[in-house]
Amino acid sequence: MILVNFVQLWAQDYQQDKYLDSFQMLTVAQPDDYEGKVTFTLVSKLADEKSNKAVLYIHGYCDYFFQEEYAEQFTKRGINFYALDLRKYGRSYLPHQVIYNMRSLEEYFPDIDSALEIIKKEGNDKVLLNAHSTGGLISSLYANQRKDSPFFDAIFLNSPFLEMNMSWFKRKAAIPLIAKKGLKKPNKTIKGSSLSFYGESLHKDYRGEWDYDLSVKPIVSPNVTYGFIRALYLGHNEIKNRLHITQPILVMHSDKSIQSKSWREDFYYSDSVLDVGDIEKYSYYLGNQVKTIAIKDGMHDLVLSRTPVRNEVYRNLFDWLDSISF
Repeated sequence: MILVNFVQLWAQDYQQDKYLDSFQMLTVAQPDDYEGKVTFTLVSKLADEKSNKAVLYIHGYCDYFFQEEYAEQFTKRGINFYALDLRKYGRSYLPHQVIYNMRSLEEYFPDIDSALEIIKKEGNDKVLLNAHSTGGLISSLYANQRKDSPFFDAIFLNSPFLEMNMSWFKRKAAIPLIAKKGLKKPNKTIKGSSLSFYGESLHKDYRGEWDYDLSVKPIVSPNVTYGFIRALYLGHNEIKNRLHITQPILVMHSDKSIQSKSWREDFYYSDSVLDVGDIEKYSYYLGNQVKTIAIKDGMHDLVLSRTPVRNEVYRNLFDWLDSISF
């Protein structure tokens, strides 16, 4: 674990969060990268009673932390809640940056290192590492490199992005070709998804129930760079070669996926981003203490599903935490 210089780290103190009234945020400067200045943001809300337990939540692609109800499931159960807006996402995005851009998934590891050290320094002895979608891919690779880390004790993955959800030809031919070109031309771009139905199913201004900032979590994904695709490709290959994570892992995903070029009510009750069969299969490539649960009628981000569904997610999660004596 790379030790953090806390004098530099806390050049700024916690401030009122940008989006959520009952949360605080800490902006942390990191060393410059190929685009210049870099920061990450740690958002936090303490448990209702003093606690030495915490969770660190890491969002997915085209995303940031806004799931206030989810956070309160932890704080009311005596677990301090922290969320990490990774560099170039959400609260951490800076005007000179290409939003969400990366060339290696390991670029995020210093952000996670620093966040976990802050959490530890603030008196938390037990920590759950929790991540969604692309955050689940990042966190899996991170945990594999931080075997036997004293900074986290268990892992919960919500619909982790462990394989591309596309045709055999695209997976086996197009993506490897783009990944190869991405080594020399990392800034070349490729069109993002043109489908908006998942975003529409979430946001209150469209067909959903949730309110969030569309400037940093847009309905339609932006273009991505070849370097970004290369990083994902290499990350997925690493998963397929099998990881050896030592901490207990819980993976939850929907019981079904949907692909449709027109709107259907099924978008409310299915994963419309990933193939749940891939999630189920590759979850067992992460380590030897893996439990998977398929959630009936779950959406891609399970904690944004309909109320009865997300209540089932909470029940399963906290039952599992009890079972591992967290």
